Amino acid sequence: MKKLVALMIMASIFAAPVAMATPATDALLAKYKAEGVSKIDAAKAKADWTKEAKGEDGELISCSTCHGTDFSKAGKHRKTHKVIEPMSPRVNTERYTDEKKIEKWFKRNCNDAWGRECTAQEKADFLTFMSAQ
Repeated sequence: MKKLVALMIMASIFAAPVAMATPATDALLAKYKAEGVSKIDAAKAKADWTKEAKGEDGELISCSTCHGTDFSKAGKHRKTHKVIEPMSPRVNTERYTDEKKIEKWFKRNCNDAWGRECTAQEKADFLTFMSAQ
């Protein structure tokens, strides 16, 4: 019985997603905390990933419209049909390694999907959630 319990505990540890921190994600999370973020909520980011808002053409869109919900697979831009490399840092090792690129894409994608820039809180939540995929 003790072996079964130990095995179950080990399985749950290895099944839980572990964030793949990079110097860029660490620096940005520190920046967002300095801007007032006190509690990061990856579960909120997970829910926000599929939150729909009207795009500039009036169509309802979300982050998942282009990026999908399987972060290990490539997405496709809804207008240009350009391939978007996988969001998962486990699959795409270049993901979340450059602060400027991360900020650039937050600005562009938040404006595209939600019609506004993301707040520091939303960025911290998303970065933490996505780093664990």
